[in-house]
Amino acid sequence: MRRPLLIVVVVLIAAAAGTAVWSYRSIPKAEDKLPAVPVVAATVESHPAPIYLRGVGTVIAFNNVVIRSQITGPLVNISFHQGQTVHKGDLLAEIDPAPYKAQLDQALANRDRDQAQLSNAQANLDRYTPLEAKGYATSQLVDTQKAQLAQLQAMVKSDEAVIESTQVNLSYTRLVAPIDGVTGIRQIDQGNIIHPTDTNGLVVVTQIQPISLIFTLPETTFTEIQQAMAQGPIKVLAYSQDDKTELDQGKLLLIDNQIIQTTGTIRLRATFPNAKRLLWPGELVNARLLLKTLPQGVTVAAGAVQQGPKGSYVYVVDPDGRAQMRPVEVGQISDGEALIDSGLKPNETIVVEGQYRLSPNTEVRVVQGDDRKGVGQESTVQRDIP
Repeated sequence: MRRPLLIVVVVLIAAAAGTAVWSYRSIPKAEDKLPAVPVVAATVESHPAPIYLRGVGTVIAFNNVVIRSQITGPLVNISFHQGQTVHKGDLLAEIDPAPYKAQLDQALANRDRDQAQLSNAQANLDRYTPLEAKGYATSQLVDTQKAQLAQLQAMVKSDEAVIESTQVNLSYTRLVAPIDGVTGIRQIDQGNIIHPTDTNGLVVVTQIQPISLIFTLPETTFTEIQQAMAQGPIKVLAYSQDDKTELDQGKLLLIDNQIIQTTGTIRLRATFPNAKRLLWPGELVNARLLLKTLPQGVTVAAGAVQQGPKGSYVYVVDPDGRAQMRPVEVGQISDGEALIDSGLKPNETIVVEGQYRLSPNTEVRVVQGDDRKGVGQESTVQRDIP
């Protein structure tokens, strides 16, 4: 009985000792080297860097004209399509000209009648004047004839004025485009009576080439913009609302003559050629005003810049292949590129993907090609540091 019990005790002691030895060997030592963290790296670049002031604005047409009738009459012809591009002088619609042609014919007839009477009065005066000198005609007769001649001359002038008025009214039967532009939605259909008092008129013609943009910037930028304008024209870029598509390039036209005190902003107006017609009246767009261009701006990929409790920083790969945290000052971020005011020098190597697995002095392994795909997926996994 005692011998089997002794054997069991010895076996248990041996098992416990083996477990202890295995656990001790499995504990990682401080001197064990952790594997290098794969990261994607890039080189700090130095090249001309534009400095933009960014604002939001609304596209405004240079001219917006409501086509109204100057006379009353039925529309007998409409010569444009809605949304059509028209040029100055193009016929848009025509009002029935018959009543106004009749008025013109009547005015011409009255002028011809009075002109004939004027010619006859002039001939009589020419006969009476020499007779008066010889004593065969009284001075009263001559004076009466002169008065009648003056009256008929005035009547002919009045007739000429009536003719001009009827000719103007007749010209008003043709509604033409006063500017180059694009027609909007037609407000009156053919066959209806059009009046000068119609609120919406016939149609609106809007000039879109060129076109302008009114946008706002903080009033603190006023001095910088004034100084830049003194150097020459300032380029303005118009971008879509998502800030991804460049719509057109133009130039700054003016700064509004007052600062909006309620918002602390200034209004600016820029003009664009709008050759591709990507800018449309009423459209809300992002504006970038090119303030200046730095000849040697230090830039990195925007994804390399991280935010911490003390501000912006990047991970710089030192010559030993270890990542070191470096605080930086960012001037601006534009089109996926960050302009660094201080903290980096050209040609330094920085981490652009995989930063979330790093801590100061972490050994890194720069990957390229197809290996870059895994870095982005693993970037949210924190690295365990013993």
